[in-house]
Amino acid sequence: MSTLTTTAKTYYLSNGDHGNYRNLSLSDIVDSFSATYVGKDKLCEKVDMSDISFHAIRGLQELSYDTLRSTKDWEVVVPSTLVLVMPDDYVNYIKLSWSDSNGTQRIIYPTSKTSNPLDINHTIETSGGIDTSALQEHEDLSTDEESTTSSNFQLLETTLDTASIDAHSANSEYGNVMGRRYGIDPQHAQVNGSFFVDESAGKFHFSSNISGKTLVLSYVSDGIVTNSTHNGIDLDSSYVPKLAEEAIYKHILYGVLSARKDTQPGILQMIKKERFAETRKAKLRLSNLKSEELTQILRGASKHIKH
Repeated sequence: MSTLTTTAKTYYLSNGDHGNYRNLSLSDIVDSFSATYVGKDKLCEKVDMSDISFHAIRGLQELSYDTLRSTKDWEVVVPSTLVLVMPDDYVNYIKLSWSDSNGTQRIIYPTSKTSNPLDINHTIETSGGIDTSALQEHEDLSTDEESTTSSNFQLLETTLDTASIDAHSANSEYGNVMGRRYGIDPQHAQVNGSFFVDESAGKFHFSSNISGKTLVLSYVSDGIVTNSTHNGIDLDSSYVPKLAEEAIYKHILYGVLSARKDTQPGILQMIKKERFAETRKAKLRLSNLKSEELTQILRGASKHIKH
C-alpha cells in the first residue's frame, strides 16, 4: 500500500499531481505481493519476480475489462477522409457520438450492413482459381486503401439534423417519405449518422454527414502503459485503484499457484473462490453508489408521465 509522498502545498499547485492517491502503481502491487505472499512458510515460497510481474499485468488487464474504471474518451474532428485510426491502447469501443453547438452528444449508431473488404479484382487467376501467392504482394490489398464498398458507404448522405430546422421545414423534409418506412430498422431511424469498424485495419469508418463534426469516442483500455524508451511495459505508470487492491492480489496469487505443479487442489480452489469474491467486492465499490442519489432517482421514477 502507498502513503502520501508530497506536502499539501505541492499537491494543491496548479501543476500538482492531483487525485493519484486513490491509485497504486503496478510496481507497488508487485512489491507488496512479494513481501506478503513470497517467502519461507508462506503460500509462495519460491517464485520469480518475473512470474509475479506477468500475473500482475494479466490481472490488471482482466480487471480493466469489466471491473475497473478503464474507460477513456477521445475528442477529435472527423477528417474529410471519414476514417479514424483506433487509439494505441484500444480494446473495444463503448460509445461513439458527435458534439453539436450546444455541447450535446448525439449518439452515432453502428451499421452491420457494410464493411471494407480487400479488393482482389486484379489478382492472377490460375486454372485452379485465384493465385494466393499474389495476395501478399499486390498493392490493391493494402489495408490503407479503401474498397469500393467502403467508398460507397462514405458517400451516404442522410437527412438534415431535425434539431436545427423548424417544424415547417421538417414537415417538408420528411413528409414525402410517409408510408415508405414500414419495417425500418430502429438503429437506422435517426439522423445522427452511422459508422462501422474495420477490425483488420484498426480503423473507424463514418458516413459523410459526420465529416467535420467533433467526435467523442469512449473506449475500453486494458490499463497497461508502455514505455517507448525501454520498449516494454511501464509498471510505475500503470495504476490500480485502491478499492481493487485486494482483488488484484488474489488474481496474482491464483495465477502463480495455478502454474505450479505441486499446489494442493484444496488451496487452489479456496484461492479461486477468494478471487471471485474480491473481484465482486471491487466491482461493487467502484460502482460508486450513493444512497441519497439513488433515492432521488427512485423519487423521479415514481412520477406518472402523461402522454
